[in-house]
Amino acid sequence: MSDKKLSSYRKKRNFSRTSEPRGGSGSSGGGRRFVIQKHDASSLHYDFRLEVDGVLISWAVPKGPSTDPSEKRLAIQTEDHPLDYADFEGCIPSGEYGAGTVMVWEAGTYRNLRAEKGSKSRSMEKSLEDGLVEVWLEGEKLSGGYALKRTQGGDKPQWLLIKMDDEGADARRNPVSTEPDSVKSGRSMAEIAEEEGEEDD
Repeated sequence: MSDKKLSSYRKKRNFSRTSEPRGGSGSSGGGRRFVIQKHDASSLHYDFRLEVDGVLISWAVPKGPSTDPSEKRLAIQTEDHPLDYADFEGCIPSGEYGAGTVMVWEAGTYRNLRAEKGSKSRSMEKSLEDGLVEVWLEGEKLSGGYALKRTQGGDKPQWLLIKMDDEGADARRNPVSTEPDSVKSGRSMAEIAEEEGEEDD
């Protein structure tokens, strides 16, 4: 099933050139993972990914996530990614789809808040169909509830990523700017570009 879901991802990539994973070997070991990758492609953005049914459901968030509940961040749904993409950090070569530097900016586990609503319980798959996803993140930089609300359908559905008003909310924080480095390697984008880019030349 995941092979079918990853067909769009694979069609866009030449795996003889890019070091991105083809997919098929990744496993979360039972827990549900989330990852946010900082991606300096044609423009700098953040890729927000949630493990659902064997793949990473993905959204491109131009401004990155906020800890301020009053801020609604645009999130554009993109193709599903393989689970092992959650560990990918490096450089996508020039000329390839998404060319640029990729950092594991944030990572952790999540739980589906809509599954905890008794008779109104919703699976992640049903939540995605409904256009309303509510998750509780346990990460290093982000924690607490986040909602994704679909506002527009089409080939690239548009959603809003919104921080819930809970103990993890803080309008004074701006982790995108104050905590810019990788949670995986501790490196900056410039260090990843310098160290990993040499391997891809």
